[in-house]
Amino acid sequence: MINNCPLLICLILCGACLSCSPATTGTEEVAPETVQTPVTVTGISTEPLAEYIELNATSSFMQKNYIKANANGYLQSNFTRPGQYVNRGQVLFTIKTKEAQSIGNAVNQLDSNFKFSGTNAIRAGEKGFITQLSHQAGDYVQDGEQLAIVSDMNSFAFLLDLPYELRAYMQNRKTVELILPDGEKLTGTVAGSLPSVDPAAQTQSIFIKVNAGHSIPENLVAKVRIVKMLKEKPVSLPKAAVLTNETQTESWIMKMIDSSTAVKLPVTRGIETAGRIEILAPPLSVTDKILLTGNYGLPDTAKVSIIQQQQP
Repeated sequence: MINNCPLLICLILCGACLSCSPATTGTEEVAPETVQTPVTVTGISTEPLAEYIELNATSSFMQKNYIKANANGYLQSNFTRPGQYVNRGQVLFTIKTKEAQSIGNAVNQLDSNFKFSGTNAIRAGEKGFITQLSHQAGDYVQDGEQLAIVSDMNSFAFLLDLPYELRAYMQNRKTVELILPDGEKLTGTVAGSLPSVDPAAQTQSIFIKVNAGHSIPENLVAKVRIVKMLKEKPVSLPKAAVLTNETQTESWIMKMIDSSTAVKLPVTRGIETAGRIEILAPPLSVTDKILLTGNYGLPDTAKVSIIQQQQP
């Protein structure tokens, strides 16, 4: 029994070694496939780009007509109401002098051919809207007393307070674009400016005439677009295609170099609009494919899968 111990120990050790050895499956391990990010791509555009300055302009009637009484007396009729549009020469009020009010028809009873009425008509001097009404029928008024205010339609304009440092962009400019709060766009004609500036704000008042084809209320604030820079055929990309760092000191795009690989390409930006950015450098061609979506966070060289190509 003692003589067989070494042999038994050897058998136990051999079994332990065999149990610890890895099992063979007879198949080779397969390397995982490279992950491809789904993206959409676009191309460059050479449509004109313009950089604008947007300022506010307020609609105003630059001239107003003050309708006044032409005699002491009583208002017999009032043919106006606030907001009413009146034409030049239209009768707005009739006034009966206090003498005629006192005498009545006594003069006509003495001589029927005299035809004394003692009533005067007060007419509008220019066409426009009644913006203020001070008296009504039956009121006693004195000669020269204000009865109403008519805003002169011919004097309607938008008043732009232009900072003097931006004066160079308005020189020799005849027209500008106005955008009303409801989105309507109008072409305005620069009609003139005041020969002075506001001492505190250092702004100069510019008058802009418009032909809207409909009435525009006073004190309406519109945005005036002044072209700061215009390029006819710049190379541009959608804003989503141009990436930047947190401090916006560096910009780049992801450009396709083959059917499944995109590389990081630093770029120099130019004019920026609401939806596009001009690319000054490096040169891009119409055949280049630039990542539009799925580009955020990709490394310098990335494997991608194009799922859609959008028109520039």
